Amino acid sequence: MTTQNELSAVNRKIAGQLIMIRFPGTVLDAATADFLKANSIRAVCLFRGNMTDSEQLARLTADLRAVIGQDALIGIDQEGGAVVRSTWVPAPPAAMGLGAANDTDLAYRTGAAVARAVKALGFNWNFAPVLDLNSNPHNPVIAERSFGAEPQRAAELAMAWMAGSHAEGVACCVKHFPGHGDTNVDSHRDLPTVNKPVEELNRLELAPFRIASGAAPAIMTAHIVYPTLDADNPATMSRRILTGLLRDEWQYKGVVITDGMDMHAIAGRYGVGNAAVRALTAGADMVMALGTTETQNETLDAIAAAIASGELSQADIDTRLNRLSALARAYPCKPRSYKEDAADRDIMAEGWRRSLTAYDGPSGAPQRPAIGAKVRLVARQDVVSDGVSEAGVPAGVVADSLRKLYDVELVTFADADTFDWSALPQDGRFTMLASTSRLRYGQHARTTWRPDLHLALWNPYQALDIAAPALMTYGFAKPALDAINSWLAGDLQATGNAPVPGFTK
Repeated sequence: MTTQNELSAVNRKIAGQLIMIRFPGTVLDAATADFLKANSIRAVCLFRGNMTDSEQLARLTADLRAVIGQDALIGIDQEGGAVVRSTWVPAPPAAMGLGAANDTDLAYRTGAAVARAVKALGFNWNFAPVLDLNSNPHNPVIAERSFGAEPQRAAELAMAWMAGSHAEGVACCVKHFPGHGDTNVDSHRDLPTVNKPVEELNRLELAPFRIASGAAPAIMTAHIVYPTLDADNPATMSRRILTGLLRDEWQYKGVVITDGMDMHAIAGRYGVGNAAVRALTAGADMVMALGTTETQNETLDAIAAAIASGELSQADIDTRLNRLSALARAYPCKPRSYKEDAADRDIMAEGWRRSLTAYDGPSGAPQRPAIGAKVRLVARQDVVSDGVSEAGVPAGVVADSLRKLYDVELVTFADADTFDWSALPQDGRFTMLASTSRLRYGQHARTTWRPDLHLALWNPYQALDIAAPALMTYGFAKPALDAINSWLAGDLQATGNAPVPGFTK
């Protein structure tokens, strides 16, 4: 006779197959391994804090595979631009950079190169590409992560990127369904709302997801309320959206995974256990339980209780487990050797160079100071991560890059809202501003800062904040700085076109 404790353990093992976790550290410690085995957890997402170098990371993912088994799903956010976790492999341009280059073949080759690197490190699931249309210049979390604002072209570029990844054996997961592009709130911090008529959602936000739904093996949900689709629930917990729209109307057959349920938009309002059950009953196949061991246990207990009560039926559970197993078997977690590093760096460099975009200021097009000229570089003192992206490039690194061409004096500021631009010496130095964070500039900088050239090294919308000609790179990796130097040296033209409204060449 099965005891209550034995039944509870069985249900927790079923629940464990329906969640993805994270854990701290760069090794698989005994406690985490025991937690994975005890709860039959098959899915893990690794972040920058889990990584030091290729050797360490390959060992960690091998240890995970040994514990989880052949149906392991080991995930990473390796989108490109600022959202990369493995920072030492060839650095992919951001989606908006590829949108500025506007070449599906380049997008395909970039997606393939990303996949080769992460597969060699032991991953088989990449939470990319982004299908959000960045139609809101004040979006605090998407911006250059989007391929653009036009649904058809954004979808074509994303699908080319995805096809490249799939050709190299790494599953993609498009995000953030039904669309995070027209928000001015970061769902990591609060619950956004996109209140548009259904017709407008169909024409814009939903369009790229619908186009890609036949090819995407997985879709990630957005923690956003869309009142005209479901006034009562964020998409992650909306049966009308996940089942009614995605499954029934669009006939989507792939895996649906939630965004991180530790985000304040969800955890702070609904509680992680309750929200996990609501997401699964709404139609999600897997819950991304990225909190602590405590919140992961809370999630497991809640799902196990829903299984025991029949709130989650056996048929629903079997359907979800079958989809997840099919994903793992279609994209097996088997590492590969990586001999393409140099060739892939060439692909990435091509992307950064072709994405480079010039933006005219009030005085006209960007001008190149003569080689050897005296340059003053102004940049913020610190580099920060916003919790999604990696930290930006340090001011000293930008200065050292420019010193290959110029006599560079570096001036740093702590607070853009108080930095006194007029206090800079009027000594004839050509003044460059390097923007190395995602944050838009406030009124003070907008009205008083006047560089000769603005290097917008992260968020391209910052070019709209400063009344100066700009070069936009859509990211701050070394190949972006190299592309700027090539332009400054006269060896490269800035041929990119910003794929969002508001910019003119």
